[in-house]
Amino acid sequence: MNMIIGKKQIILASLVVGLGLAVYVNYQFAQADGMLTATSAVEESDKNYGDAQLVDSKDPSVDSDGEAYFAEAKVTRQRSRDESVETLKNMMQDAQIDADLKAEMALKATEVAKSIETEGKIENLIKAKGFDDCMVYYDTEGVDVVVKTDGLEAAQVAQMKDIILKETSIPVENISIVEIN
Repeated sequence: MNMIIGKKQIILASLVVGLGLAVYVNYQFAQADGMLTATSAVEESDKNYGDAQLVDSKDPSVDSDGEAYFAEAKVTRQRSRDESVETLKNMMQDAQIDADLKAEMALKATEVAKSIETEGKIENLIKAKGFDDCMVYYDTEGVDVVVKTDGLEAAQVAQMKDIILKETSIPVENISIVEIN
């Protein structure tokens, strides 16, 4: 069989390999995120193996429930986004779909990208106001903010709503702020 490998096939193959490598590296970093190995703990600390802090993973000065919520929420949000993007990508590659539907899917992909960018910007601005952690869920109908705090004051709520109103066109009645300790 006479096979001719052209530039397009080489570029496509290298892009597929690059994408696969990026997904693998991202997966590896996601698995290791926040984990502390015993070796690095011993090297960075003057503690002994028998100390309770190295045996027990709970640190009384850290609220692990709030941290666990944010870690799980970020993973869940990223997983659902990845599935949505993959579905859109597969549908875009389907040769049987007409051009109008492909244009609609491209518009949807653009909206998803804009939502991701807006959520990230709002999260960073809220964190810059002194909050430890937060999650923002944004769509065209509303914004939900989950923030880690020991108690919200009216001025802090007003700051968050001001940030959201500046970054989106969502009416104030469609903004929800939830606090987690």
